[in-house]
Amino acid sequence: MDKVEHYEIRMQLDSYEDIFSDFDPRPFHERALSDDFLAEAKKASIDKTEEIDIFFFLPKTKRDAKSEATIKKRILAHSKRHFTILQKDQKKIVKMGGIFTVIGVVLMVIATFSLYKYERNLVASLIIIILEPASWFLFWEGLNLVIFSSKKKQPELIFYEKMSRAHIFFANKET
Repeated sequence: MDKVEHYEIRMQLDSYEDIFSDFDPRPFHERALSDDFLAEAKKASIDKTEEIDIFFFLPKTKRDAKSEATIKKRILAHSKRHFTILQKDQKKIVKMGGIFTVIGVVLMVIATFSLYKYERNLVASLIIIILEPASWFLFWEGLNLVIFSSKKKQPELIFYEKMSRAHIFFANKET
């Protein structure tokens, strides 16, 4: 049985508010996470393949077990939601790319058939002139979507996947 490696992210907090957006007055269970918190977590986990353990250190006097349980759930729910959204977006991009590529190939076949069958026909020539660039555009744009555009979301997708499986701990502030 393989032992799962864990990577620790340690964050010193003055209060629980440091995890959340300053502009969002809602309670912790529905509040938006701070861009600063997400950026720091992303930076700390970017090249790590291990499971992530996040440790939040707060002054003992400011700790509250109920708030900590709510915050853990909020971070995991936020991460799972964003992971699911990004996964769906990536699948849509790949699907659209595949459709573009297939349509491009079909148009190439139609253009080739038209050229072969109706070489001296004015209408067929016009159709060929329209179909050839359209088919190549769709073909290459489809491949671009599948190969390159779908990969652009990969780092964020990986980050949210890691965060959705993170282990979150609260501890007394180290001095």
